[in-house]
Amino acid sequence: MKRVLATVGLASTLLAASMVSATPVVAAEQLRIAEQFGITYLLLHVARDQALIEKHAAERGVDIDVEWLQLSGGAAVNDALLSGNIEIAGAGVGPLLTVWDRTQGSQNVKGVASLGEFPNFLITNNPDIKTLEDIGDGDRIAVPAVGVSVQSRFLQKAVADAFGQDQFNRLEGNTVALPHPDATAALISGGTEINTHFSAIPFQYQALQYEGVHKIIDSYEMLGGPVSPTVLYATEAFREENPEVYAAFLDALEEAKAFIEAEPREAAIIYQRISGSQLDVDFLESIITDDQVSFSLVPHNTFPLAEFLFEVGAIRNEPTTWQDYFFEDVHGWEGS
Repeated sequence: MKRVLATVGLASTLLAASMVSATPVVAAEQLRIAEQFGITYLLLHVARDQALIEKHAAERGVDIDVEWLQLSGGAAVNDALLSGNIEIAGAGVGPLLTVWDRTQGSQNVKGVASLGEFPNFLITNNPDIKTLEDIGDGDRIAVPAVGVSVQSRFLQKAVADAFGQDQFNRLEGNTVALPHPDATAALISGGTEINTHFSAIPFQYQALQYEGVHKIIDSYEMLGGPVSPTVLYATEAFREENPEVYAAFLDALEEAKAFIEAEPREAAIIYQRISGSQLDVDFLESIITDDQVSFSLVPHNTFPLAEFLFEVGAIRNEPTTWQDYFFEDVHGWEGS
């Protein structure tokens, strides 16, 4: 009798469990996102602050655990992506093109979306440097990742334009890998070998407030207009195996973009809170609302850099359009 009752009890328990699970329950999924330094990553900061990825995933019946990692330089970000330590990479279009080229036929990394249009300035505290021709053997140029970061690629493009394409890596020996905050501090203090920095927002504007720091060139001048220097990218397997999470991520970016455009001051406060920046809110808001700054998800003016990298042999596979290195989800956008 005890065995019969135990069997009945077990059957009742299983029946109750099956009735409870009649509503589909999806196990928590993990999404790890790598970001770097600066307002360039504001779309991610807003999405993080307001839990927008979790919100849009929940609407699709997915319980998601989002983890944020801060790295410096495209090389570190690419290593994290290819080793499976992150699912979404945030880095320059230069690192995207590098990893897109190297993973064709294997992990097939492509772009997800742009993080916006932002100018990148090459700035210096050396009064003798007015042009690229003035940079000597003793001058050191800080970039997030030597030879890989978008700032390194911008520098190579500028050098090629100034000295000829066969000289594109002429200043490679002058470059030093350093995170933007550290490079900015070095430029402002003037007490280190770093006297030049291919910077990003807000750091370039912060440095230019100090006497003696001036701009040499900027990326918009180099490429003939606004450019999307920083992008998000992922492996083909992640996109195909996690369609709901991928769609939720894109929706979160769209909502973050709308928020920044509607509430730029609150977005500046969020940047302060997430990044720990001590910069004044008014100063940050002025950058967010600057006419040269946009938080569009559509990549713009990236293809000229892709063409250049192929022409100088930095990538082996020739892109024929910007759509070659972005996933199909965004091919309908008017990108470039």
